[in-house]
Amino acid sequence: MIARRILLTLIGVLACVPGRSAEIASQIDALLASSVENGRIPGVIAIAATSDEIIYEGAAGFRDVESSTEMTIDTITRIASMTKAITSVAVMQLVEQGNIELESPVGEYLPQFNEVEVLEGFDADNKPILRAAKAAVTVHQLLTHTSGYVYEIWNENAARYASSGHATDDDFLDVPLAFDPGTKWEYGISTDILGVLVEVISGQSLDDYFREHIFIPLGMSDTYFIVPEEKLARLATAYSKSEQGELTPIPYSRPTGDFFSGGGGLRSTARDYVRFLQAILNGGELDGARMLSAASVNLMSQNHIGDLEAADSITTSDPRLSNDVNFMPDSVDKFGLGFLINTDPIPGGRPTGSLSWAGLYNSYYWIDPKNDICGVVITQILPFFDADVLALLSEFETAVYAAAMQSD
Repeated sequence: MIARRILLTLIGVLACVPGRSAEIASQIDALLASSVENGRIPGVIAIAATSDEIIYEGAAGFRDVESSTEMTIDTITRIASMTKAITSVAVMQLVEQGNIELESPVGEYLPQFNEVEVLEGFDADNKPILRAAKAAVTVHQLLTHTSGYVYEIWNENAARYASSGHATDDDFLDVPLAFDPGTKWEYGISTDILGVLVEVISGQSLDDYFREHIFIPLGMSDTYFIVPEEKLARLATAYSKSEQGELTPIPYSRPTGDFFSGGGGLRSTARDYVRFLQAILNGGELDGARMLSAASVNLMSQNHIGDLEAADSITTSDPRLSNDVNFMPDSVDKFGLGFLINTDPIPGGRPTGSLSWAGLYNSYYWIDPKNDICGVVITQILPFFDADVLALLSEFETAVYAAAMQSD
């Protein structure tokens, strides 16, 4: 296992031996370049860091293929569900202040969630079969995705409910549960509900709350729900990828209105997001700014779903948006308060107990507290869980850890 001292040694060695630094950077640069060579990935940004140093950053390919605009480190991207970790931190900030209790029913704060129902299926006339939930949904269950709230993308009944006209775009949170709270793990809209909770408790919009309590303290100056006009030129084009690897641009529609999705609404740069990861890695603090207490970070990093298994064989209901998903087929995944936790080491990469998650447009991150290292790989393509990007993520992670091993 790579110890923290090895990574610190790596940084020291690279600082003292510019040739060695250039060699390692060149190897990973070549990896990124080769990943976009055949055009199946339009562009990529990758960064690896310790809690206080960037140990690699690079970009390859195009921010926009049609105009041949190159992908750059400061490119703004849709980070989608990587937003969830930030929302989870915001909730924990309010828990620290005594404004939210983890085990309290969310209905105590948001009365519209007091009387929830479970969708058991559909009758012969395609009408939903609903019953009262056996327990109230708690804040803790929302943080751990054991609430019963799911996504249509990965749940056939939820997709059928929506397509039958029972769910509306005006209030997509007003939907039944897929199962009784606390009985199962399934990924879903729980974090969007937590975003509403943050707004109600804080009295601020999620946009304002994030900016005041997370983005400004951490120096995340390029992270937004709505990208300012003057920065739109740096926003990457997103692409839909066919089975043959052909890329079709997805038209950009600038968000409007006053709903900010705590589950997936943010745009950010890889550099900004790595600063957030570094703060988690450093026990909630970065460059003298404390985002969260070390005790809260430690709590978020523990298994909170008991014997349940997370992220195991998630089957898609919408192949346009996502492939079938299984993050770690050879590991029993667990879930903390906002993070996936692997219970087995990844060969050549992160050890047991590392934290991770991803975004729909094929962006991925990991946090390795044992070795003081984090990494992020960002692309902008659909559907999610793309085989080419997953291969690149694995190779990048392996290269980062191999570089650290070589410095010992």
